[in-house]
Amino acid sequence: MFDKLKVFTGNSNPQLAEEICQYLHLPLSQVMVRRFSDGEVFVEVGENVRGADVFVIQSTSPPVNDHLMELLIMVDAFRRSSARRITAVIPYYGYARQDRKVAPRVPITAKLVADLISVAGAGRVLCLDLHAGQIGGFFNIPVDHLFAAPVVLDYLRTHIEGDTVIVSPDAGGVERARAIATRLQCGLAIIDKRREKANVAQAMHIIGDVEGKLAVVLDDMIDTAGTLTEAARALIENGARKVWACASHAVLSGPAMARLKESPISRVVVTNTIPLADQPVGESKIISLSVARLLGEAIRRIHMEDSVSSLFV
Repeated sequence: MFDKLKVFTGNSNPQLAEEICQYLHLPLSQVMVRRFSDGEVFVEVGENVRGADVFVIQSTSPPVNDHLMELLIMVDAFRRSSARRITAVIPYYGYARQDRKVAPRVPITAKLVADLISVAGAGRVLCLDLHAGQIGGFFNIPVDHLFAAPVVLDYLRTHIEGDTVIVSPDAGGVERARAIATRLQCGLAIIDKRREKANVAQAMHIIGDVEGKLAVVLDDMIDTAGTLTEAARALIENGARKVWACASHAVLSGPAMARLKESPISRVVVTNTIPLADQPVGESKIISLSVARLLGEAIRRIHMEDSVSSLFV
């Protein structure tokens, strides 16, 4: 059944690729990705891929440009090696926040990256929790956009206790938060944040009842964790019993780890789309959930030409 299915990975998240292959009961295919002394990326495919259905697992996570170039060069190598179809599996899509013009004379880099992946030779893209849904339309090839909601929901259903409210950190995340709140049959709250003027701390107003409840702040990614930790403090000040944070992508750049450690957030639930730096056992608030089964099942269905629509929860 999987004679022509081959799964490869770059250096961004080899552990996730191994877990996906374990789910598929396949060995991880061989590719050498290294650098010359000047930093150029060199790729050599270690096995025959002629006529194969190739899946390249590579998050464009930090260092973003290095991992993006690895992806592009690997896709080009497989195209030149006569692979039948190349699917770029991108658990975390970097540059996704540059998805529109927010000021004059600025780029739409999410579209540029989509063009690069298509021109390199990818025939399909599989991604998880894009920052903005319209990014799927930036591609001129099929895009399967999955969501980590089923994985997060399974965790929350078995761990939350007492009255709970799902909190959207901004107006843009209300739809995501409402979907989770509906499935958990709990309340919904929204944080209205306003910056009075430049370089002045933003005022946080809570819309909804959080008094005495477990407040779960839901977002697509945690980058520097500045807004998230401010939101957590506002929730505690408004009477929340406890604050958790849930996000699909743990970018955790710059001061993020220090901010989370010092914040009133008691638990941070993320997925393994981006590998976490090693944390001392028992000292980290961060819990990482695996999306290997979700991505592995999507890969199996794409290869078998089955429907993946039931995975779009």
